[in-house]
Amino acid sequence: MQNQFIQMGGLFLLLTGLSLPALANRPAAQFNIAQGLPPAQNQQVKVLDQFAGNFRILGRKDYHTDREAQFSPVDFAVSEGLLASKYYYPLIGVRQDNRYLTWSMSKLPLPPKKAMQLVSNIHIIPANPSVAAELKRVKQGDLVKLRGDLVEVADHGWTWRSSLSRTDVGDGACELLRVQSIQWVEK
Repeated sequence: MQNQFIQMGGLFLLLTGLSLPALANRPAAQFNIAQGLPPAQNQQVKVLDQFAGNFRILGRKDYHTDREAQFSPVDFAVSEGLLASKYYYPLIGVRQDNRYLTWSMSKLPLPPKKAMQLVSNIHIIPANPSVAAELKRVKQGDLVKLRGDLVEVADHGWTWRSSLSRTDVGDGACELLRVQSIQWVEK
């Protein structure tokens, strides 16, 4: 499925995400990365680029059973820039399901192409157990500074690769972020 930005009457919707097969009875060690621990046997995390930014948390979705959950236990639906402001972020409706983000706003304050670049779904990987614990405290409405690495993960021949562009949309446009630190700008 490719991301789609559609207008229905005065409502704009963005459909975005990723869909992959579910996990089948993986041993606990397979979830090391999701807990901020070193990879299990046959797993790898490859750093692609550094990444940092201030993001308003529009929503969070915790995952436990999909294949990606062994790496990323949570997705953050985020906005940045103008759409992270106290005025605009409450006007953005989000729905997260199966690693997909659907969002809507009744009236966009900027061109649709630019708006699409300011709202995204970030797949979160904790870099260590301390960050894993901090990520559990992140709530809708928080403004946080995330710093870390965009990564590619591999497991028994299967790979999941982060986007390296802040302006792309469509399949593969989500960031896969191994978070090294998180700071609250606003709670």
